[in-house]
Amino acid sequence: MQPLKLTTIGNSIGVVLSKELLAKLRSGKGDMLYVTETPNGIELSPYDPEFAQQMELAEEIMREDRDVLKKLAK
Repeated sequence: MQPLKLTTIGNSIGVVLSKELLAKLRSGKGDMLYVTETPNGIELSPYDPEFAQQMELAEEIMREDRDVLKKLAK
């Protein structure tokens, strides 16, 4: 476990993430991180649950309409 210190950033409060932690998150300056409340506490992740849900729906549609999509691609 790595403690994070809260610090003032402009008129807000923020945390500074170490290079090692950013590498583990595969994130960097300008990337979006998502906060999710879990039974074990707060989770910080580059994983966007809404986008993942949209991708699952798209994959389902592509599986169901595979033949139509092949014809459209030609």
